[in-house]
Amino acid sequence: MLSFNAGFTTVEVREFVFEYHSLAYGQKAPWLAERGITKDRMYRWRGAVFDGDLDRGLMPREGSAVTVPSDRRSALAEMREAEQAAHIAEVERLQARVRELEQANDALGKAIGLLHERSEHEPADTPTSNDRSDSSTPRTDSSPS
Repeated sequence: MLSFNAGFTTVEVREFVFEYHSLAYGQKAPWLAERGITKDRMYRWRGAVFDGDLDRGLMPREGSAVTVPSDRRSALAEMREAEQAAHIAEVERLQARVRELEQANDALGKAIGLLHERSEHEPADTPTSNDRSDSSTPRTDSSPS
């Protein structure tokens, strides 16, 4: 007997099921063939996801009396799409914040660079003498003595 997940993680199986569920009529068979997943396996995975058995590692139920009705499956799929939309919105918000911070960082770097450049071109302060013993006016060669 083949493994239920066929070497895929629970997260991958869930993503496959929701991606498969969102495909339009006529696109599902080529999509399955492209990924090497049989229709039978996808139905079992879909049952496990929508019945809530995938996260518990249980095999999907076989009886039709205990399976999730199609309207509940649609509700679960819509809930998943809403979660994905919220996740995408959060990622976009965070990316915008990162761009904003990068721009601020660039501006700050330029300001620091200008300050360094400006301090290199200014003349050094004139040294002051702490010797207070000679408070007279300095004499020059042309001054009378």
